[in-house]
Amino acid sequence: MTEKKTQPWWKSAVVYQIYPKSFQDSNGDGIGDIRGIISRLDYLADLGIDAVWISPVYCSPQDDNGYDISDYQDIDPMFGTLADMEELIAEAKKRNIRIIMDLVLNHTSDEHRWFLEAKKGRENPYHDYYVWKDGEEGRLPNDMKAAFGGPAWEWVPELKQYYFHQFSVKQPDLNWENPKVRREIYDMILWWMEKGVGGFRLDVIDQIAKEPDRGITSNGPRLHEFLREMSRETFQKGDLITVGEAWGANTDNAKLYSNPDGSEFSMVFQFEHMVMDQQPGKEKWDLAPLPFVKMKQCMAKWQNELYGTGWNSLFMDNHDLPRIVSRWGDDRKYRKESAKMLATILHGMQGTPYIYQGEELGMTNVKFENITHYRDIETLNLYRERLEKGYSREEVMRSIYAKSRDNARTPMQWNAEENAGFTAGTPWIEVNSNYVEINAEEEIHDPDSVFSYYRILTHLRKKYPVFIDGRFRLLMEEDSQIFAYTRTSQNEEMLVCANFTGEPAHCPLIGEWKDAQILIHNYEGGLSEEMKPYEAMMLIRKR
Repeated sequence: MTEKKTQPWWKSAVVYQIYPKSFQDSNGDGIGDIRGIISRLDYLADLGIDAVWISPVYCSPQDDNGYDISDYQDIDPMFGTLADMEELIAEAKKRNIRIIMDLVLNHTSDEHRWFLEAKKGRENPYHDYYVWKDGEEGRLPNDMKAAFGGPAWEWVPELKQYYFHQFSVKQPDLNWENPKVRREIYDMILWWMEKGVGGFRLDVIDQIAKEPDRGITSNGPRLHEFLREMSRETFQKGDLITVGEAWGANTDNAKLYSNPDGSEFSMVFQFEHMVMDQQPGKEKWDLAPLPFVKMKQCMAKWQNELYGTGWNSLFMDNHDLPRIVSRWGDDRKYRKESAKMLATILHGMQGTPYIYQGEELGMTNVKFENITHYRDIETLNLYRERLEKGYSREEVMRSIYAKSRDNARTPMQWNAEENAGFTAGTPWIEVNSNYVEINAEEEIHDPDSVFSYYRILTHLRKKYPVFIDGRFRLLMEEDSQIFAYTRTSQNEEMLVCANFTGEPAHCPLIGEWKDAQILIHNYEGGLSEEMKPYEAMMLIRKR
């Protein structure tokens, strides 16, 4: 037990992600806010949450829902005030919950004072805070594209220069080659640390060392040099959890990101398992069936290759991804069973689990009939571009129903009252119509609910050391229905076994473990080698 106590706190923690705009509105304007979060802290404590990652609440024109920051050291009035933020940090601390801020360090808003200054002239001291290229109007520096569509270069007539933006045209990229930029960022991070925040999630952090002249956006040559400097100047001065979002991560560079010596981050968000249900070499909108066996092998690879040399973040949902129960489960006939099954698989692995708001209720994707109901810039651009390319409306909407980021951004479903208890006003985006059946009030007191199941999972992680230090081994690798693995530590061995399909499946492992203790099981009654649709369990025995 001594070894367990010396582990960093975040290794046994469960993190909850809040998309504040959609979590809880406290003042009736239809937009979730910080005071709304404060009012729901007891709900999070009841769930067993140790830390809350909050998507950006900084001042922002909201071109990309807050990921376009105009002031890193103030709160956008739509979310409240800096005093509200300080109160949230203090109230969360009373419940042993830490607040994780979302840092967007690759780019700012074009309304940030740095960029407003940068546009005043090439000699302005802030001009070199961003990435510029001389040129002629209409002749782009190169053919690089922005992630949200269109070219990655925008002409500024008064400067006769283009600026580089990997995302929206209103999100100019920062120039990390400039040490003054880095110093400004480090001072800002230290300022938030003094406010008492418990950690940071770093948005698209693998793109800060871009080299547009060479067509390099992620994993640039100086990336890890920059990250180590930032960690040394900031994170290592506190007891923080830090997680970098890195779409281009592989197991090799993840060992750098999450080196146990703390030289960069605590862990990294990688997305290899989350891009498998799309056509190879195509965009996420080009749908394909999930290659289940490959997905299992992918997750096993990350478990095994980071064991002892790094740390995994465990997630299937976030604000950029569709709801996992609609994506890989069955959100109709077996919604509860499949939601619990997916949670069982994930929470049994080594790493820090992240629960995205509503995931613990089994919230589902939304199908708005008309594109005018959608709010996400990426979705709206996709709709326009694909219609222009000749796709049928039905084809485009099928992709949007499956993969739009707005699937995760409909308001949190608190109760069966109007607007699901999210707001007394008109919500900024419509509530999913199934809130009458799926809501927190209904689930909190139901021992068979998805919420109650998640609550058990969060407590198991703190009770059994095997969750933290057990070695992973994938079983029945080639089976097309069963996802099974063991976690083995010095004194304990755990079996996690799940039927990933809506059809019965045979699993001989269950017979081999018939004398083990059942930690959690998503069906009532005993265990059988003939598994029911989406059946899942965790079993444990002494070694």
